[in-house]
Amino acid sequence: MNKRGMLIILSGPSGSGKGTIVRRLMQQRKDTVLSVSVTTRSPRPGEQDGIHYYFKSHAEFKEMISKHQLLEYAVYNGDYYGTPEQPIRELLDQGKNVILEIEVQGAEKVMDFRSDLVSIFITVPSLKELERRLRERNTETEQSIFNRLEIAQKELSRAYRYDYVVLNDDVSHAAQSISTIIEAESMRYPYMENYILEVMKRA
Repeated sequence: MNKRGMLIILSGPSGSGKGTIVRRLMQQRKDTVLSVSVTTRSPRPGEQDGIHYYFKSHAEFKEMISKHQLLEYAVYNGDYYGTPEQPIRELLDQGKNVILEIEVQGAEKVMDFRSDLVSIFITVPSLKELERRLRERNTETEQSIFNRLEIAQKELSRAYRYDYVVLNDDVSHAAQSISTIIEAESMRYPYMENYILEVMKRA
């Protein structure tokens, strides 16, 4: 019996460690995959097209918007970010849990549009620690760091919209907390319905 997959939103300020947590989580859970987002920002060192993001020009991104191919999209720090809808639908039908690692703007659009999801906000111990992490990347200009910290303040004020808040002061612990949330949520009726119906058939 194939359980229905769970749509999981994972958001948090830039530098909160979302990507690192997701990689750790997927090492632990074979039933969970990451949705690949589309962006107009330039690739960072080591990022590959189609694996970390689909990197598109502004014109290509706007064409995807016009063709209604995105579940959500948002502008963050001057660049577009979005979530292609078709691959997510296919993965959920296969019983996979799909993580959307998306910005708060985009997350709120999805939460406004559909209720069949679990939303998790990743927070940091302090803004000082967040600044340290951003500087450690060595990929940001001073202006970009300033912009990201300003955006982080606004994003933290929106954490109340989420079902869960997970503190990332230790990656292993944060990943385990999210795995525990997935386990608990998977026992809700909408995800167990196929099992119940199958048991009733065999009565």
